[in-house]
Amino acid sequence: MESTEKVEATSAKKKEKSLGFDNALPKLPMKTILAMTFGCIGVNMAFTLQGSQMSRITQTIGVNPNSLGWFFLLPPLLGMFVQPLLGKYSDSTWTRWGRRIPYLIVGAPITVIVMVLLPFTGSFGFGYGSMTALVYAAIAIALMDLFSNVCLAPYKMLAGDMVNEDQKNLAWSWQQIFSYAGGILAALLPFILTKMGIANTAAKGQVPLTVIWAYLIGAAMLLITSVVTILNVKEYNPETYAKYHKIKSDAQKVTPSLWKLLKKAPRAFWELSVVQLFSWIGIMYTWTYATGAMANNIWHTTNPASAGFQAAGNWYGVMTAFYSVAALIWGLFYAKTKANQRKLWYSVGLFADAISIIIVATTHSQWIALIAFALYGIGNFTINTLPFTMLTTSLDGKNNGSYLGLFNIAVCLPQIIGSLASFVIFPMVGSSQSMMMIIGFVAMVIGGFSVAIVHEGK
Repeated sequence: MESTEKVEATSAKKKEKSLGFDNALPKLPMKTILAMTFGCIGVNMAFTLQGSQMSRITQTIGVNPNSLGWFFLLPPLLGMFVQPLLGKYSDSTWTRWGRRIPYLIVGAPITVIVMVLLPFTGSFGFGYGSMTALVYAAIAIALMDLFSNVCLAPYKMLAGDMVNEDQKNLAWSWQQIFSYAGGILAALLPFILTKMGIANTAAKGQVPLTVIWAYLIGAAMLLITSVVTILNVKEYNPETYAKYHKIKSDAQKVTPSLWKLLKKAPRAFWELSVVQLFSWIGIMYTWTYATGAMANNIWHTTNPASAGFQAAGNWYGVMTAFYSVAALIWGLFYAKTKANQRKLWYSVGLFADAISIIIVATTHSQWIALIAFALYGIGNFTINTLPFTMLTTSLDGKNNGSYLGLFNIAVCLPQIIGSLASFVIFPMVGSSQSMMMIIGFVAMVIGGFSVAIVHEGK
């Protein structure tokens, strides 16, 4: 008689087969999964500093809130072109170091350089609100986002290349757990540095030393953690990769054009893109307007040079750290969930995110805003994990990098649409940063309901 475990295993395999799942890839030792995700600590420090401090930096150097959309427009615009190309060419970049790792070797040092230069925007004597200062900041922000994505892409592609279906939830969860560990540190740095006595205010137009040092520490961590991954991850060679993915080895030498791949994209690619459209508008409007909304509602100021506004910036950093803790804990829980429950947890995460946004947009208590961001952490984990897990499950292994790169358009395009729309919407809502967040809340709710249309599997 079969044991209970065997019966459950057989049932699970039948379910996976019905969804088109493939377990041909071998089971990886835990140390390999940890090594291939560890570098996410440094990468997410870069993203967290951008998300938690960028609105603060730009308004500090003299950017009008009505123009903030411009600073969040160029990065996704570049990402729409660079990420698909990176995915396409890395699919056929077979070297002694692998095919994904070489891009990390190039991307990490460039990101570090930009992270060192960016926070000094107000210290070069360009002048408060001057066109030179704004152009410099815009280019630095674009380059930081671009090369941070170049660093992040290999980690996503390694998961698709090397992790089997049984370990996919585990690998993607640990990728996010390490990411949020880095996010916690990055978000808390300005607050901690202030408590250590480092100046949290500066002359008009200059970025405070707390923010500058946060970026310098983040740059160092990005370099160190990237080196750890580079030195400890060994990718499959072309023959082994073809064997595990059950494809012909010569199919990897030349990849089809991105346009041809797009036309043949699996159904889940397009369905997930619809969900991404609404959820990323919600995220972007939170990034852009949360600091200003809280400064007005809680600290009762709209002056970027005031101590109240800078305190709001610090508190948003604390909230970012808090949601990272919540996301990390949620990641440990999600790692143990079943593969056939992904749609359920996707919806739960997006609705949790929506609730947090509406609370932060309207509350007059910094503590309520902080507690609400625990829900934002659940949503943020979901948005950065579930779509990619579900997409890689729907691919056949031939062009994983290309499709993940193309799928990045579903992350970038909503930000472009949201940025352009903000120039019309912001004046219409009386230049209220709280109202912009409420619009983000509506978008996130629509995204939550849109999960119902997604079909996962080959």
